[in-house]
Amino acid sequence: MKTNKKNIILGVFIMLFLSLSLIVQSQSIKNAVTETFKVSGNCGMCEKTIEKAANKKGLVKADWDVDKKSLQITYNSKKTNSEEILKRVAYAGYDNAKYKAPDEAYANLHECCKYERSNTKQIASENQNDHSQHIKEASENKVVEQKKTNPLEQTYSLYFLLKDALVKDDGSLASLKSKELLSELNSVKMEALGGKEHAAFMKYFADLKTDVGHIAETKDISSQRERFTNLSENMYELMKVAKPPYTIYLDNCPMFNDGKGANWISKESSIKNPYYGSQMLTCGKIKETLK
Repeated sequence: MKTNKKNIILGVFIMLFLSLSLIVQSQSIKNAVTETFKVSGNCGMCEKTIEKAANKKGLVKADWDVDKKSLQITYNSKKTNSEEILKRVAYAGYDNAKYKAPDEAYANLHECCKYERSNTKQIASENQNDHSQHIKEASENKVVEQKKTNPLEQTYSLYFLLKDALVKDDGSLASLKSKELLSELNSVKMEALGGKEHAAFMKYFADLKTDVGHIAETKDISSQRERFTNLSENMYELMKVAKPPYTIYLDNCPMFNDGKGANWISKESSIKNPYYGSQMLTCGKIKETLK
């Protein structure tokens, strides 16, 4: 009897400790917002993978329930959002309430983790019934028209406007265009992307967003140009998969970054250097052409 009482007391103590731990973890995240979403999966291995993809120290705390197939996320609403978190989960191979995982990511899951997938092309949020109904009622003509339109066209256009601002030595305009580009990256219609394009966008999304965010936060053109080097590399990798409907040029400035060089993308064959602007406008050469 004494042993049973000790076990009961110990069990209660453990439950209280776990509850307090969750509360402390939630409180450690500033501007905390908690939401719950459906996320497919099968087992404990899925749980570890899903939570690892969703978690971000100091910004996101995630807990996936294997029985309910639901993911509870608590996140800093001023630093991230549920869309960004669920995109990471999808890229890890797990369909969820807002995004469908790339086929390659799903195929790479362990056999015991390969849950039964929905037959629909997009897994819609339970809170997006109107949008889902609109998709069901769309005519064949509208679907064909959507396929012809590159959903990343506005993303590319804003990159070129940012590049032009740097060519003009205009840090204020570069900051403004970066803010617009950041907003556009967050609103890309993932359901309109093909399988390879979807996988590529999700692969480079976080880095693109980080570099654009840093450029947007400052008007110091030297700092903006430093960030523009990495932004251009990742944007070009994305463009090689999700190709724009026009010829683009990967240009190179051999002098920037202490002679290490830096690339940028242009729609024109003429050289207009965003790293030196008016100081050395025509410094550089075409490195690659993508048609």
